[in-house]
Amino acid sequence: MMPLEPHDGPVVEAVDVTKRFGATTALSGVTMRIDQGSTHALVGRNGAGKSTLVSLLTGLHRPDGGEIRFAGTAAPPVADRAAWRQRVACVFQRSTIIPSLTVAENLFLNRQAERGPIRWRALRTRADELLAEYAVDVDPGALAGDLDVEQRQLVEIARALSQGARFIILDEPTARLDATGIDRLFERLRGLSAAGVTMLFISHHLQEVYRVCDTVTVLRDARWVLTGPVADVGHDALVAAMTGEAVGLTTVAPRPPVPETAGTALRLAGLTLSGAYEPLDLTVRTGEIVGVTGSGSSGKVSLAETVGGLRKPTAGTIAVGTTDVRPGSVPAALAAGIGLVPQDRHREGLIPLLSVGENATLPIADRLGPAGAIVPGRRRAVAEAFIERYDIRTEGPEAPVGSLSGGNAQKVVLARALSTDPRLLVLINPTAGVDVRSKESLLGAVRTAADAGTGVLMVSDELDDLRHCDRVLVMFHGRVTAELQAGWSDTDVVAAVEGVAA
Repeated sequence: MMPLEPHDGPVVEAVDVTKRFGATTALSGVTMRIDQGSTHALVGRNGAGKSTLVSLLTGLHRPDGGEIRFAGTAAPPVADRAAWRQRVACVFQRSTIIPSLTVAENLFLNRQAERGPIRWRALRTRADELLAEYAVDVDPGALAGDLDVEQRQLVEIARALSQGARFIILDEPTARLDATGIDRLFERLRGLSAAGVTMLFISHHLQEVYRVCDTVTVLRDARWVLTGPVADVGHDALVAAMTGEAVGLTTVAPRPPVPETAGTALRLAGLTLSGAYEPLDLTVRTGEIVGVTGSGSSGKVSLAETVGGLRKPTAGTIAVGTTDVRPGSVPAALAAGIGLVPQDRHREGLIPLLSVGENATLPIADRLGPAGAIVPGRRRAVAEAFIERYDIRTEGPEAPVGSLSGGNAQKVVLARALSTDPRLLVLINPTAGVDVRSKESLLGAVRTAADAGTGVLMVSDELDDLRHCDRVLVMFHGRVTAELQAGWSDTDVVAAVEGVAA
């Protein structure tokens, strides 16, 4: 990739921008300037205003006050989408790649031919050249739906750059990548930055900000709080800017040992899923929190989805307490006392057209009135109790669940999983894409459930999640290769995940 010509002044600016949605002020007088070739972090708690600022920087909304500028020039009209695509592109946490089209068709969507009919061979050649330019090792003739998460993100970045944009917004780009994939992504981002591409990097993982970004801006409660060189802002100062509080948020109080006499919450015997994991035996005791981690190909997510009823195993048995669970059935898992927080809250965890209260009480709807009928007042009372217990920031039980920030939406999913007082709680990456304070709230609720006797099986890539566990199992290529007791070091876990000696 040829380096860009240097540009004097900021590549993009938000100057004193304000945005309101009805009576809600989503941004209030925010200013941010990003220089060419900078990888600029934007951090803040869920609801701080990050998504609203992105909507202004990408032309999805027009500010009610202030101005967006590109290279010192006012942003184009919102309706001029072609002009916006030439200035900025956004790679969202949820992929915009169309799975039923090929990679080449996705790369040149709506511009397959400059004029006349599409010349498919020429289109593939153009795609080959584009992918080679950005070192994306993907077959342009492959169906996009067959790509893994990392490949889809790289295709989206290549597509954005091919449209002329040299300012790219990356929204939680590592949320679904394993450690190796994150390293490869960061290597590519550094190369793009060296070539003059400017990036706005949005992440809740502050260690990533220190790894890949040179400047950071913090928003809190819809207002600008801080902008400065990453090297000059310490971790505690950054978290304090985000929360407005003194911090020790990553400090985890040790749990008392689970008694040897505790009952059994989960027993797996010879559980197998061909192509995902080999025969596996596991016991989780009542009140115990067992973590499972590993790379993206380790089989950890498939294991949790099997226990939760989303996948049917090839062989083996699942028992909750003394009850055998019919495999491959979510209703059977629920009936046996399993609560599940799935990996993708948008696709598997929430029904977007229903309210917060309806989503939170779905598994216990038959308890909210006589003969299976739902008494609205009873459902509202139960939902209000959940909102208070799990600190769900919402206007009320009737608010659409789609109006919630990521962290609060995840709290609704957790509330629903715990609504049945399950004997076993299964969590898959429970804090992915949520802010620091929401992580603390979610994990606090998990610990409270465990203290009350619920067994917990928690699959996570986050070390801070795993610190709450009584022990951590590490999976590698479908097998459990290590079991680490509480007090493990980061080096122990990372080495086991990567399949090397610590």
